Amino acid sequence: MAANDTTPLIERRSIDYIPEAERHGRLLSQFTLWMGANLQITAIVTGALAVVLGGDVFWSLIGLLIGQLIGGGVMALHAAQGPKLGLPQMISSRVQFGVYGAAIPIVLVCLMYLGFTATGTVLSGQALGQLFGVSDSVGILIFASVIVLVTVLGYRVIHFIGRVASIIGVIAFVYLFSRLISQTDVGALLQIRHFSWSSFLLAVSLAASWQIAFGPYVADYSRYLPSTTSSVKTFLAAGAGSVIGAQVAMVLGVFAAAMSNGQFAGHEVAYIVGLSGTGATAALLYFSIAFGKVTISTLNSYGSFMCIATIISGFRGRLEVTRLQRLVFVLAIVGTATLIALLGQHSFLGAFKSFILFLLAFFTPWSAINLVDYYCITRERYDVPALADPNGRYGRWNLLGIGVYVFGVLVQLPFISTKFYTGPLVAALGDVDISWIIGLVLPAAVYYLCAKKWHSAVPDQLILPPEQGTTPIKAGLAVQA
Repeated sequence: MAANDTTPLIERRSIDYIPEAERHGRLLSQFTLWMGANLQITAIVTGALAVVLGGDVFWSLIGLLIGQLIGGGVMALHAAQGPKLGLPQMISSRVQFGVYGAAIPIVLVCLMYLGFTATGTVLSGQALGQLFGVSDSVGILIFASVIVLVTVLGYRVIHFIGRVASIIGVIAFVYLFSRLISQTDVGALLQIRHFSWSSFLLAVSLAASWQIAFGPYVADYSRYLPSTTSSVKTFLAAGAGSVIGAQVAMVLGVFAAAMSNGQFAGHEVAYIVGLSGTGATAALLYFSIAFGKVTISTLNSYGSFMCIATIISGFRGRLEVTRLQRLVFVLAIVGTATLIALLGQHSFLGAFKSFILFLLAFFTPWSAINLVDYYCITRERYDVPALADPNGRYGRWNLLGIGVYVFGVLVQLPFISTKFYTGPLVAALGDVDISWIIGLVLPAAVYYLCAKKWHSAVPDQLILPPEQGTTPIKAGLAVQA
């Protein structure tokens, strides 16, 4: 399962099926990729929000951990689909929504990627600006150039960057924790325990939304693994890397915000680096912050490219994307995110909190439908060639999937509490936002009950595209629908 020496450095595949002969990689790379993607400044800020917005340290840590485990479980279930299907995540949504209908959630996914790329670029620009002695805007432009390069190179380079980022991240976080412990009485902070349902569930929601937001693209980075790779091991490798990395980063954010006396908000990067002092150590930390953002920002940009290509290919009936088209897509995606970052860099923290919470209304129903269909209805038996055929098994529009998805979004509206929108039942619940729980449970139950009765014909086995002129491959044993 080691990388093949003949595997090109520049990825030539895009959203098309990965033939078995081109599969490569190890499960360890899933762990290090998601560890590196989470050991970064935006995760620190997300954890800090739990305290900045009113929570105490002890219950914020508990709430964040619960949210990581719930959201990480959802994320890792998506990751396990990659080796079996050999496809990017959102292509598989055509089973539940139709070849054309899948564009509905995918458009929203693209907006999510743009938002995360833009907000991450703001923090990276701050770090690079301090490192090179330039303005934050120049730092943003430097960072954007790096993201374009890595995204164009593709899958193999992304995993390499993830391994390096995980090593740098571990070293930086061990140092930061040692400095934090030496500067504050951690035990005293943990003794302050004022439980509040609203603050506690806010912490749970922050962590859960962080993890669930990876769901629409996590399989993009496991799809090159050999199809014989254990689904359980893929689940554990990706899930553990993401949960451990995010929880470590958010714990640091919680303590940093608690000891900052209100100085954290608006100066996130400078405050974190300030824990270490000045000089060469500070410069190295600025570098580690910027490098840590390279992994996740590249994932967001790469995922955006996959989504746009998926939308276009659905209506064109083709899955191939040339390298020139790939470059044009990436430049457009990163350029748009960079423009958003430049325009919104001075109002980052409040907008980011509202953004990541509001996203849950659109992605929890999608996750619920996709996972229930894959694991409970079709039970991994997809007709992969039919995913590119609007006239095939899955059709143009799947009204069942689309209808349940719309229901899943609408049923959350009374329970959402963000700056964008506050539902009518939020005040009655003590200002607690439980929309993401509703958005996971109800659409999953409704889709399961409806799909068991009205789902289109399910193949007896997983059907894969032909390789090297052979007939379509049927993988696995026949199972009753």
